Amino acid sequence: MRVFAKVAAEGGFAAAARKLNLTTSVTSRAVSSLESRLGSRLLHRTTRNTALTEAGERYLHRCRQILAHIDEAEAEASSARQHPSGCLRVHALSSFGHHLVVPAMLRYQERFDSLRVELTLSGAVPDILEEGYDVSIVVAPGLPDSGLISVRLGSIPGIVCASPQYVARHGEPKQPEALRDHHCLQLATPVFPFTKWMFAGTDTPFAVDIGAPRYAVNVIEALEPAIRGGLGIGILPAGIALPGLTSGSLVRVLRGYEVQPVVVHALYQSRRFVDAKIRTWIAFLREALPATFDADHRALAALESNAPIGASR
Repeated sequence: MRVFAKVAAEGGFAAAARKLNLTTSVTSRAVSSLESRLGSRLLHRTTRNTALTEAGERYLHRCRQILAHIDEAEAEASSARQHPSGCLRVHALSSFGHHLVVPAMLRYQERFDSLRVELTLSGAVPDILEEGYDVSIVVAPGLPDSGLISVRLGSIPGIVCASPQYVARHGEPKQPEALRDHHCLQLATPVFPFTKWMFAGTDTPFAVDIGAPRYAVNVIEALEPAIRGGLGIGILPAGIALPGLTSGSLVRVLRGYEVQPVVVHALYQSRRFVDAKIRTWIAFLREALPATFDADHRALAALESNAPIGASR
């Protein structure tokens, strides 16, 4: 179709061939093949002139419309690899999405204000391909094997917390095994063991069986108030524990033991021909989330050493 349209525009095969960087014979065969497939003559050919037939004139009009749409579609697809456009569909686990992903997404949209975003927060890891997500933000101790591309964005330390009232009533566990004698509150999601807490050992992590938790929730926002209200002991991400630790409404227990940190990954489908909206979002997360983790680490260290938090940031 492109060769035929160029022949019609240039008035001959030789001129069209020069513009298309083809030989005249290849150009002529392309048009002849098109005519054979259509079963209709498009051009009158003489040794001196080439002219459109009536069918050729009608076909040329349609060709130009179709080729214009193709050019527009190709430009749009190519542009998608250069400039963020359209709609970015992101999934994140709700237990951490509010604290980590929502603030980052708001700043990302300020940078790319023409881009539409659909953010879904849920308690389960989706099938990205089936459910049509561009990126999924997963927080887990590890990732199962899959065909997805994963980008590590950092790790979140867990803080074992209780309220001062709970410690005053029930005492403080001195070692992880003593948790069996306490009321443990659990974040219950598909990526965390339900009745075990993982601690970072000297060489390898070790698990402590806490039994059936007294209180289990699937979002972190429902866990923190329960701990603060004196219901029991629970593990909170550093960023979510910090306000309560700073105000004194929470206290850290088992200070000599580190909870195994959970790792934050961004998952997406392909490494080749990645849309600009996905590429820029991943790049933004790689910049924004480590800065958030670093600020939480420094604030926690300052709190532990009784230094002013403001001075540590």
